[in-house]
Amino acid sequence: MQNRLSPLIAAAEVRELQKDSNVTWIDARGGPGAKERYEGGHLPNAIFVDLETELSQKSENPANGGRHPLPDVKQFGVLLGRIGIRPSSHIIIYDDKGGAMAAARFWWMLKAAGHEKVQVVDGGLDALIREGLVLDAGNAKTPASLAPYYIEGWKLPTVTIADVERASANPEYVVIDVRESFRYRGEREPIDLVAGHIPGAVNIPFMENNLQSDGRFQTAEALTSTYRSFIGNRPLENVIVHCGSGVTACHTLLALHQAGLEGARLYVGSWSEWSRSGRPIATGDQQDCLV
Repeated sequence: MQNRLSPLIAAAEVRELQKDSNVTWIDARGGPGAKERYEGGHLPNAIFVDLETELSQKSENPANGGRHPLPDVKQFGVLLGRIGIRPSSHIIIYDDKGGAMAAARFWWMLKAAGHEKVQVVDGGLDALIREGLVLDAGNAKTPASLAPYYIEGWKLPTVTIADVERASANPEYVVIDVRESFRYRGEREPIDLVAGHIPGAVNIPFMENNLQSDGRFQTAEALTSTYRSFIGNRPLENVIVHCGSGVTACHTLLALHQAGLEGARLYVGSWSEWSRSGRPIATGDQQDCLV
C-alpha cells in the first residue's frame, strides 16, 4: 500500500505538475452548457470530455442500461488514443461539482480499463481557483492523436439489474443509493419517470457524506467510519453502489477507494433502468441496515 497512488490530488500539487509533459489534463464537467462553461475558463491544456457522447453510449430506451450506459470498451480506447492518452500517461481530472459530474466517472472508467496513473482534483475547479491557478478560455489544443488505447475489457466489477434484484433481498449484501434523500424517499423525482428507490437499498447521499463544506473530500478515516457503519464486516465485493444513471455513484466508489475500501461494484443502469423495468419500487425512509 505504500506505493499506492492516491485517487485524489490536492490543488496545490496540481500547480507543481502543470509543466509536466506526461500529464494529461481532463475537464469532465457535465450537465447543461458544460462545453460552454469549459470554454469560459479551464486549466491550460485541459481537454474537455463529454459525458453524454464520449463517456456514455446512449440507447433509445433507458430501460436498457439506463441513461448513461458505458460505451463499448473498444470505442473508449479510441477516445483515449484520440486525446493523446497512452498507458504511461498521468491523467488528472476535474469538474465543477467536486468530482461528481463527471470526473469520478472518467476516473472509474480509466481504472476499469486497467489504467493506474489517474487522479481526481480534490475540490474540483473551485479548489483550483482558490489556489490561484490561472484559467484559459476557448478550446485547448488537443495533442496529436495516437492509435487506440488497447483495452482487453472492463476490469472493475459491474452488476446487472438481475444481480441487484438478488442482492437487495440478501442480507449478506448491501445496495447503496447515493442520490439525495428526497429522491430516495420518493417525494420528488426531477429526472426519471418514477420516484422512489430499490427495495432494500440504503441511502447514503454522496454530497453530504463524501464532501466537506469546502467541496473537498472527507478524510479517509471519516469516510471509513461512514461506510463501515453500513457495510459492517461484509466483503467489499458484496457492496453495490448506484445513483440515478451510473455517474454520481462513481463519486462514492472514489470515496471508498480513498478510504482503502476497494472492491465495491457499480450498477451502471441505476435508478434510470430499475424504475423503467416494472420491478418493485419502495418509498419512504430506509429501514435500519443490520450489520
